[in-house]
Amino acid sequence: MPQSVPSLPRRVARMLRTSLFAQVGVALVLGIVVGRLWPDTATTFQPLGDGFIRLIKTVISPLVFCVVVVGIAKAGNLKAFGRIGLKALIWFEVASTAALLIGLIAANVFGPGSGMNVDPSKLDTSAVDAKTAGGELPTTGEFILNALPQSAIGAFAENALLQVLVLACLTGAALLHLGHTKVPKILPAIEQAQEVIFAIVGFVMKLAPLAVFGAMVHLVGEYGLGVMKTYAKLIILCYAVAAVFLVLLSVALKLMTGLSLWKFVRYTRAEMLLALGTASSESVMPRMMQKLRQAGARDDAVGLVLPTGYSFNLDGASIYLSIGTLFIAQAVGVDLSLSQQITVILVLMLTSKGMAGIPGSAFLALSATASSLGAIPAGAVALLLGVDRIMDSMRVVTNLLGNCVAVFAVSKWEGALDTDRAKKMLDGEIQFVEEEDEPSEGESGEGGSSAPEGGSKAPQGAAGDADSSDAPVSTTKGAAIPAQPKAEAKEPAPEVG
Repeated sequence: MPQSVPSLPRRVARMLRTSLFAQVGVALVLGIVVGRLWPDTATTFQPLGDGFIRLIKTVISPLVFCVVVVGIAKAGNLKAFGRIGLKALIWFEVASTAALLIGLIAANVFGPGSGMNVDPSKLDTSAVDAKTAGGELPTTGEFILNALPQSAIGAFAENALLQVLVLACLTGAALLHLGHTKVPKILPAIEQAQEVIFAIVGFVMKLAPLAVFGAMVHLVGEYGLGVMKTYAKLIILCYAVAAVFLVLLSVALKLMTGLSLWKFVRYTRAEMLLALGTASSESVMPRMMQKLRQAGARDDAVGLVLPTGYSFNLDGASIYLSIGTLFIAQAVGVDLSLSQQITVILVLMLTSKGMAGIPGSAFLALSATASSLGAIPAGAVALLLGVDRIMDSMRVVTNLLGNCVAVFAVSKWEGALDTDRAKKMLDGEIQFVEEEDEPSEGESGEGGSSAPEGGSKAPQGAAGDADSSDAPVSTTKGAAIPAQPKAEAKEPAPEVG
């Protein structure tokens, strides 16, 4: 007998029950409607979004630490990890500079601030001071010094990702140096901690629709939709330039890896929508690490490139800063010469690297750029106060996609990408599996593999090379640390019920 087709209401109910993308999409629409109809409720619902981001931030540092340590141990080669870091920095610099140049050219061609004739002396700059909380961007020396941990506990407590990365690199190097015989229980413990953290991420992600609803009610209720009319030309230009930049990124990704950026967006559509709704790329970092690993990128490449990109590869912010600088100059009637615009690029290349985690960092970077030119009144930065929140969506998505493309590109460059698996995953031939839902070892079928087709463990590349050597290797999930003597390492095979 032919199987009965579920009715439309049942299919919709099932989709809403099982699809994070559908849940977040509905929450996004409801948030806009509630914020538009009842703007007075904006502050009431704001804690939903803020609370979700707080919960996610609690697991980011320990997750990055675990992934990087395990990645170094599995790769078995600290030099390879150093090469990944160097290639990532090269990619970041090229991509962010390209974003700055494209934004500057577009602002010159379309002139989003031309004809506004604003008198900067009449602008209220106190709101800018409140936005930046009296902070300032670190100098190059301070930025480098701040990347070094002063306290191991402090690095985790402050969610200082660069400091956590340094600690993780040192720990991974120490594990390789000592070998499995001296510290046989450390690596398995870190791997188990990583699985626990991924399970926590799975629990927190169930709250994502509530977070998006609260964030959208606050955005629409607090800022309204009228600001889009006032700054329509600037908003359209920034989003259009971001779209052009993403097209260029997709071409670069296709040439380097053969992968499709559009298919990757479809693969991560729920995470993209969540980042849009909460205006925070940090809210999806743990989930993106899962999806990149399952899409064939090696653990050490994912663990190093993605978190580092959050500080060094802010492509969306670069586009906004370059267009915003020229918008301010045009609005107050200042015509910047070619040499001054080159200065804008050079200054923003430095200031954009120290923006992550600093309140009002975009305004600090714009103020620093205006001060360095000496031609734009620093108070004119207040012109962008009304539109800055609307630009968050563009910045978040462009930053996030730019960093994910960097992971694939650098992984391919280093030989740490399983391209065949990546293509199958993006084509839907292999399904994404929540890592906390994996079957444990001994529960699987043929071959004793703990992950079914579409499981969450991506092939480890260099770890496979290490496994093929003559020396015995630990069987702890492919770790390339010298194993104990065989007599000690033997364990009875697990019984299958």
